[in-house]
Order: sequence, then C-alpha cells, then structure tokens
Amino acid sequence: MMIKQVDIAIIGAGTAGMSAFNAASKVTDSLVMLEGGAYGTTCARVGCMPSKLLIAAAESAHQMQLAPAFGIQLNSGYKVDGKAVMHRVKSERDRFVGFVLQSIEKIPAEQRLDELAHFIDANTLETTSGKKIQARNIIIATGSRPAVPAMFEAAGDRLIINDDVFAWDDLPESVAVFGPGVIGLEISQALSRLGVRLRLFGRGDGVGPLQDPEIKALALETFNQEFPIMAGNEVRLIQRTDAGVAITFIDNDGTEITETYDYLLAATGRTANLDKINIEAAGLKLTKRLQPEFNPETSQCINADGSPSHIFIAGDVANFRPLLHEANDEGFIAGSNAARWPNFQPTARRTPLAVVFSEPQIALAGESLAQIQTRLGEEGVVVGSMDFSRQGRARVMQQNQGLMKVYACKETGQLLGTEIFGPRAEHLVHLLAWSIQQKLTLKALLEQPFYHPVLEEGVRTALRSAASQLKK
Repeated sequence: MMIKQVDIAIIGAGTAGMSAFNAASKVTDSLVMLEGGAYGTTCARVGCMPSKLLIAAAESAHQMQLAPAFGIQLNSGYKVDGKAVMHRVKSERDRFVGFVLQSIEKIPAEQRLDELAHFIDANTLETTSGKKIQARNIIIATGSRPAVPAMFEAAGDRLIINDDVFAWDDLPESVAVFGPGVIGLEISQALSRLGVRLRLFGRGDGVGPLQDPEIKALALETFNQEFPIMAGNEVRLIQRTDAGVAITFIDNDGTEITETYDYLLAATGRTANLDKINIEAAGLKLTKRLQPEFNPETSQCINADGSPSHIFIAGDVANFRPLLHEANDEGFIAGSNAARWPNFQPTARRTPLAVVFSEPQIALAGESLAQIQTRLGEEGVVVGSMDFSRQGRARVMQQNQGLMKVYACKETGQLLGTEIFGPRAEHLVHLLAWSIQQKLTLKALLEQPFYHPVLEEGVRTALRSAASQLKK
C-alpha cells in the first residue's frame, strides 16, 4: 500500500482545519488535508449563518407585532410563509457554503484527500481506503457534533438536531426543544416568533452562557414572556405517537402534563469528534473523556509522559472555546507552529468574547465575576451595573429590557470583564472586549467621547457605577 510522506497532515477541513492549512502553506508545500465528511464548515452549513438567517426572519415578524405600539396599525395583519422563510434560509445558506467550497477547490489535488483518517501511531495516519500517511507533525481539527442523550431516542423519527432544522422545506406547527444553551435559545425564540408552538426544557436554571445570578433570573423571566421555559422541571416520559412526540412533564405548580409536538429538538451540547480517529494510538495525555490535553497558547498537545508533542489540536474538537473566531485563531496558531516546529513562540490568546443572537441579546467578554473573585478575592473587584429599562435610546426603540454589568480591579481600576443582557449587545460587547484586550482602566474609558442618544451611553453609566466604588 502506498505511503505518503509529508511535513504536516491535517485531519479535518472545517474552519480550524482550513485556517491551519492556510497558515502552514505559507511555510511549506509538504502538507495534506484529510476530510471524510461534507465540506463547507459547520458554521456555514448548519451553524452561525443559517441560524442567523432564521433569526432575521423572526425579527422581521416580531417587528410587525410591535408596530401598533409605535402608532402603526396593521389592519390586514401579516402572515408568516414558512416555505418562503425556509427557501431564503437555505438559498442564502448555500451561497455561504459555496464561498467555502470555492476555497477548498483552490487547494491542489495532491494536498487534499477526501477520506477519513485515523492514527496508527504518533506519526502515521491511515485512511478509510487503506492509504498510509507519515507526517512529521499532525493537526487534529475534526470538529464536533451534537450530543444526543439516549432518553431522546424514544422520539423515534421525530427526534432532530439543529442540523435538521436547516433542511426543512416548511416550518412545523410545533417543536419541543431540549437544552437552553446558545443553540437551543436562539432557535427556540426564532421559531416561536415565526408562529411555531414551542416549549423549551432545561436542566437547572441555565440560560445560554449567562453566569451572573441577577442577569440570569431577568433573562429567564423575559424569555418566558414569549415562550415557556421549563427550567429544571422533571420530564417523566417521552413517547412516539401517531400524532408526533408526546412529552410528559411536571409543570411549575407540580401538575403532571402531557403535550404533543411535531418534533423533539435536541440542543443538549456537542461532543468532540475523536471517537473515529483512534486517538489512543497517538501517544497523548488524555482526560477521562479521552480529550487530548493541550497548551492553548501553542495548540500543542501534551504527550503521555508530559512532554510537548509534535501533534497539535484546533477548533471545536479541542473544546477550549468552541466558537468560530476561536477556531480560526487556533487553526492559525496550530498551522503556523506545526510548520515551524520545534522553533516557535507561544501566542497570547485574545480576550474571550461570546454573543447569543437572542432578543434581548446576551454577550460576555473577558473574565467572569467568579473568575476575577477567585484571582483577586471578593474585595478585589468592583461591579458596575446599568438597567436598560431606564436607558434613553433603548426606550426610544422600545427595546428597554435587560441589564449590563462590568467588572474591574478595585486596586487599579482596570476593566476585566462584562456580562450583558440587552439590546444590540453584540456591538456594545465589542467595545468592552477591545478595551479589556488593551487593558484600559475605567478612568481611561470614561475620558472617551459618548454621543447622545445612543446605547453606548448605557456603557458609560455602567462604567461610572463601577468607578464610583474604586479606592480614592
């Protein structure tokens, strides 16, 4: 059997794998990228882009509902055309995927194999057809997939994951969503606003990535005004019936209720795609979940003996910060370092940044309050807050729901983190993330210009709230 020898082999052609390939190819031509699944990246095919297209349609419908509050009467009402909604979602999604495929097609044929590969040993991969590849360095960028608990299998053919939503030709009448994380929350609100009868089930009081108890409670209350969220309610039975999926659960007042839905959508997290690559043969130090341990500043895995490995890992499979921009960064770091191995320097990671495209939006940047308190102590941090219900621009837009908090070092005044639940948070959090990255103080930030009336004035209010608690 033919053995191909290369400097670098990359397993996976998603966002991280392509970023790694682009970075490594600037240093060496001796590389190969292997992909056993569909090209196009998770983001473009079933993640970031199609979900935002669905949300955009939902926001349009929601604005129609809000119109009378502005004195605009919709005498003839409005209608959601599910087929037209899904046609636009899929056609625009395919356009984004097309751009990715164009990039793939530019890769020379000899540097690409459309096959899945697994480890034979720390330097050797074998493809599904039996080809063997020996590589000086290997980059694992196999991504992740939805994790579906066994209990949901009772839903039979009505069990779906978020990938399936973007294959619909029309909107269903009803969906039960399990998992109030980022995916579950975004899809639940979007479908609800498009007229789908929906209930969101969760274990505990989790709402997206929110950690602050006060903000979390407000978010739960706010979203419950649009669609019911069963936070921690016991689900006693899931059953496939002639009418769909029957779900029996305990209501908030202790009553047992059975409701039937067209589909059960499992949005209960994701699992790293490591089970098919024989990771045990790579000689790496693995966690109890068989996850390779690695250095986030180099993307370099750790050998079983504790030494740095020649194997790198990047993207969702690393399970460090499973977000597209982080996958892109990790791919670049892995590709650059593998190409220059063993002579490379660690790369400081960017300030953590996350956004949930619900409404109100959820956004976080920097360290959480708990992380800061662990590092500086409870007395070492000041917390500034701003209530969107009283924010001028938010009231003008009738989007005055939410709460913002900022966290700063009490001794130095340096901004360290923020958590936002409010309108247009995707923009506000970027300002704060950039400020955290530049290690700016509250004083320096409050010296910057703020226009009137804008939502950014609310940022200033939160900063002032925190600054008033600093040591004189």
